[in-house]
Amino acid sequence: MSQDIDPLDLEWRNRAVLAQEAGVPPGVHSLWIINKSGGLVYHKTYADIPHIDVNETMRLASMWHAIHAMSIEISPVEGCTGIELLETDQFDLRCTQTPTGTKFFVTAAPKTLGLEHLLRSVYDLYSDYVMKNPFYEMEMPIRCELFDTNVLSAVRNHNAQLGNY
Repeated sequence: MSQDIDPLDLEWRNRAVLAQEAGVPPGVHSLWIINKSGGLVYHKTYADIPHIDVNETMRLASMWHAIHAMSIEISPVEGCTGIELLETDQFDLRCTQTPTGTKFFVTAAPKTLGLEHLLRSVYDLYSDYVMKNPFYEMEMPIRCELFDTNVLSAVRNHNAQLGNY
């Protein structure tokens, strides 16, 4: 009795195993929030990954904003909302854009499950702790301790559910 092996499933498993063997930390690596103009308003790192200086972080956020916008313009599919998933050998980048143009994205180990759900949770926290904060100015960097604390908790819970921490 032979079992059919799905080549896509095999590729999926191989990417995760190869990344783990290469020393890629499991789970969520970082969270980024970019305003509708392409400015970085929030960035936190949650894994032991190489440090990126502030200028490079801002440049990368701006580049992602531009690439995301171009993908909408050049897509042959009407109603395309931009790149939602970028997969590499070392990490996956999962992105969601709100109706107001704010982009939320996470980087994580290859094939990390549930990133869409995590981004939805982060967006809910953003709505509750940032947007309802009377001292927050739209499009400006996010400085809100309650948001930081709750996002950290959401990331830790997500990673714990995956058995990564």
